Amino acid sequence: MRGSVSDVLSKIAILFLVFMAILAMFGRLRFPGQKKLQSAKCSKCGRFRIGKGPCPCGKDGRA
Repeated sequence: MRGSVSDVLSKIAILFLVFMAILAMFGRLRFPGQKKLQSAKCSKCGRFRIGKGPCPCGKDGRA
């Protein structure tokens, strides 16, 4: 006996929700280098600093 269309659609929806839940769990993991990336931001304005010089906002802003 073949499954009805609603059975197939419900299975697709459940698989999609399970897949999204798995992606959400991986998104909450902390990856290596996250702390170093956060320290590269200016604590005053929040922009990323490139290099070792001061922030373009004029403040040192080193955390």
